[in-house]
Amino acid sequence: MSSIVAQPLRLQVDATQQVSALLMHPPQARAGYVLAHGAGAGMTHAFMEAAARGLAARGVATLRYQFVYMERGSKRPDTPALAHAAVRAAVSEAQRLLPGLPLVAGGKSFGARMTSQAQAQAPLPGVIGLAFLGFPLHPAKKPATERADHLQQVSCPMWFWQGTRDELADFALVTALVERLAPRATLEVAPEADHSFHVPARTGRNDADVLNDGLDALVRWIDQLPRA
Repeated sequence: MSSIVAQPLRLQVDATQQVSALLMHPPQARAGYVLAHGAGAGMTHAFMEAAARGLAARGVATLRYQFVYMERGSKRPDTPALAHAAVRAAVSEAQRLLPGLPLVAGGKSFGARMTSQAQAQAPLPGVIGLAFLGFPLHPAKKPATERADHLQQVSCPMWFWQGTRDELADFALVTALVERLAPRATLEVAPEADHSFHVPARTGRNDADVLNDGLDALVRWIDQLPRA
């Protein structure tokens, strides 16, 4: 993992609200990833930290950031409009801090969906692709696809990293969704992984193995994206 120190930042979301952010910028970075957290844990969660450090070791800069509710210590996620404003603020800051680098945006679960909704409403400036670390297709035990309807309005390439045991994304539904979105969608499968990319001991693998495989695949996907 990377020994690069994360640089703390503040992002202006709207006229009255700011949130914290962390930039990890490795030397000779090949790309940047604007990385949003999931609904239940913020940007410093162990998964987010490991992903950012793993990407830095692979030459990809990351800008992690808080949504407003997480900054306040609330458990109730922001309205979509406020979450989208945070996504746009983070992308704008990444453009400023990582000039010349190709940018992708997305994140874990809730952060993935808020980013894709923002992109569907109006393209995020400078973003050439969206990368989802466990797209939350539906609530647990309620298989459905309505949460992905807006992806039809996303014209840039999309990368889905999904576990086959993800309780928030029935794998058959995810597979069918990616097929419908082809050729602009790519599915990377994490066998036996749940929504947190945890795998049972019986697989002979651990969570670090799963994360490393996913990050390797993400970087390969970023490298082949068309540059603007």
